Amino acid sequence: MPLVIFDCDGVLVDSERLVVDIDVLAVRQLGWEITRDEVIELFVGKSESDMRREIEKRIGRRLSDDWDAAWQAEYQRVLGADLEPVPGVVEAVRGVQRLGLATCVASSGSHAKMERTLAKTGLWDAFAGRIFSATEVEHGKPAPDLFLHAAERMRCPAAQCVVIEDSRYGVEGARAAGMAVVGYAGGITPRSHLDAADRVITDMAELPGVVTDLLGERSLSPGPEDSDRGRGV
Repeated sequence: MPLVIFDCDGVLVDSERLVVDIDVLAVRQLGWEITRDEVIELFVGKSESDMRREIEKRIGRRLSDDWDAAWQAEYQRVLGADLEPVPGVVEAVRGVQRLGLATCVASSGSHAKMERTLAKTGLWDAFAGRIFSATEVEHGKPAPDLFLHAAERMRCPAAQCVVIEDSRYGVEGARAAGMAVVGYAGGITPRSHLDAADRVITDMAELPGVVTDLLGERSLSPGPEDSDRGRGV
């Protein structure tokens, strides 16, 4: 059965537009006058550990383990108060699952973060038990490790996977894994960052049709076996 792998932040939950300005303030306190566009360019789609390494390289010193502790309460406040699903994604996930396709989540975020954000937006039950984090692999995006790990756990060959991503690093990782990629340009990421995707959409209502087209181009279709695997919305 083909597998559709969803990124979390910016694809399922509309979190990135809420936290990017907090990221700017948190990094500027370290002496790097980073801009909002630079945060989007350098950090969207990457893990917290990769973000930390990039900051340390730019400022020329090691960060303390609690360097962003003062900002964590603000992150939690904003996400707890204002977080919503990406517009149209609940219906899009249902549409994909009605096609008989398996689904899962593969994100640079931690399991604890995804549990909070997916629960807050009502999407946890749609993917429970099929959620994979970059903390489980050696190399995060743009390496292919996370996507290959998710495909292996879901028992699906990479060539039968379609990844839904909103970041340059996610698109690069999916392509490196040998998977088809749909870029979602309806959030904060410039469309030009998603040029390497097989398709780019700006409206989640397009997603089931685009996934069907990509699978058709690869001569794949949903199969009757394990028809309940990866369904839940």
